[in-house]
Amino acid sequence: MYYIVRYSGPFGFIKPWTAVRDSETFSQQFLTPSIVTGIERKLFPELLEDDDGEIKKIVGHRLSYKQISQQQEQIQPRGWNEKGTRNNKSYERPYAILVRGVMLEPVLFLAFQNSNDAKIATKQHICLSRNEDLLYPSDEILEVSKEDFDSDESLFSGFELIFEKNEQSFLVGYNRYKQNEKMFGYIKIVGTPVKNNY
Repeated sequence: MYYIVRYSGPFGFIKPWTAVRDSETFSQQFLTPSIVTGIERKLFPELLEDDDGEIKKIVGHRLSYKQISQQQEQIQPRGWNEKGTRNNKSYERPYAILVRGVMLEPVLFLAFQNSNDAKIATKQHICLSRNEDLLYPSDEILEVSKEDFDSDESLFSGFELIFEKNEQSFLVGYNRYKQNEKMFGYIKIVGTPVKNNY
């Protein structure tokens, strides 16, 4: 049995893990293992003690949204460029423009195997990758089977990154708790993840 908590809010932002190459991975529409780990640690801070980076309480998730608004962001690289000769040196950090997507009206379902964990989750807000984009829980905890969570296209539609390595998987990050071990996953799509009406 799964205990599902529904979160929603006006905006949601997922930081692209590939930064400037997000047009190749489209990572702004699914949760990476590190994002789920971060949400879990926010909901259950006791997991930070002796943290091994493993996801322990969230057994599934599903993310949908109404639209992605493309917004420009001005950035500067970390390093400095050196110009000029020995007596006339200058340093600069050039500006660049990135286009990043912000989800409008995102809905996130988090699945737990323990009802007490779901109760704790219903009393807290979360955010995805940007602190100012809050997602608020509904009061109701949905009790459904794993099969219903995976097959009910009208209630639980959305994107879910399955954290497994198989022939469909692609690289989704590096685990800093395990000597930067590569993390893989594949996208499962249930129903229509981009909705006009909820």
